[in-house]
Amino acid sequence: MILVAKIGTSSLTDHGGTIERSAIEKLAREVAGLRAEGHQVVVVTSGAVAAGLPALGLSGNRPADLATLQAVSAVGQSRLMRVYDDVLAGVDLVAGQVLLAPLDFGHRQQYLHARQTLRRLLELGVIPVVNENDAIADDELRFGDNDRLAALVANLVGAELLVLLTDTAGLFTADPRLDAAASLIEEVAEFDHQLEAAAGGAGTARGSGGMASKLAAARLAAWSGVRTVIASAGRPGVLAAAVASEPGVGTFVRARERRLSARKLWIAFALAPSGTVVVDDGARRAIVERGTSLLPAGVVRVEGRFEPESAVQIVDSGGAVFAKGLVRQASATVSARAGRKTADLPAEGPAEVVHRDDLVVLV
Repeated sequence: MILVAKIGTSSLTDHGGTIERSAIEKLAREVAGLRAEGHQVVVVTSGAVAAGLPALGLSGNRPADLATLQAVSAVGQSRLMRVYDDVLAGVDLVAGQVLLAPLDFGHRQQYLHARQTLRRLLELGVIPVVNENDAIADDELRFGDNDRLAALVANLVGAELLVLLTDTAGLFTADPRLDAAASLIEEVAEFDHQLEAAAGGAGTARGSGGMASKLAAARLAAWSGVRTVIASAGRPGVLAAAVASEPGVGTFVRARERRLSARKLWIAFALAPSGTVVVDDGARRAIVERGTSLLPAGVVRVEGRFEPESAVQIVDSGGAVFAKGLVRQASATVSARAGRKTADLPAEGPAEVVHRDDLVVLV
């Protein structure tokens, strides 16, 4: 089995942001145990920003400005990897640092290169230690958080299991810090608003995620056909228990039975949308129920500016996003042709706004 284990900042550092070597030692022992059983493991780690703060004499919450965040992460990343190198060597494993940025997922060729690198590292017996390339990433560092990055990596390497390690035992019916009656949700089969409400908001001041980001990552993984476990990093033997599907280890999130192709997963989750196309009810039904392309006749209006081959969200008349795809026409052309039948359009150029081969239904 290939599995991706993501560990968050709050599970790796103390309140001052100092890396707790013992936490990485525990993770390394568990990874070594899985490797001895024939499993392949990718580690996605947070902690670079938090590790860099003490080294620069900074303390408290994450810096708010991008330049400082990038500088702190550059300092912290080397310190973080130094610990991983030493600790994994102590259990006879070799660490390989892989720093990824949104560009690596947003461009198809880069996406394939990243996949090739990670798979080759696994073939060589290396433990890839993945983090976002925060020091040079723009748009405020961002995949958004390493939970989403971990889900994308699980898709990249063809993992069967994604384990999101955090500082709680899993997803609860309410915030256990505030509600003593909150109980662990042991399995998630479907995503709904009630479940998202239970996930709540952000986590600790040292991290960037929270349970909501983990649930979003689990949803992404489910579309990839990857099962997810959200569990406590401090639980003894948590990775082996997750692989064995032991009851009570955390919150299991089922994979969808019908998984998307790698290319459609890339369109759906790796690409940031450049704009929005609002469609009428007839177009929505045709796309969702019959799997058709989006034609100009069904377009109501366009929001934002985009060029051909850009990713766009497709929204119904009520404002709900139900699909995503790569447009074949620029926003100005789509807007000018909105509501017009194909027979009334110029013969040159593609007739479809989004061809069904480039369209992913998300409901």
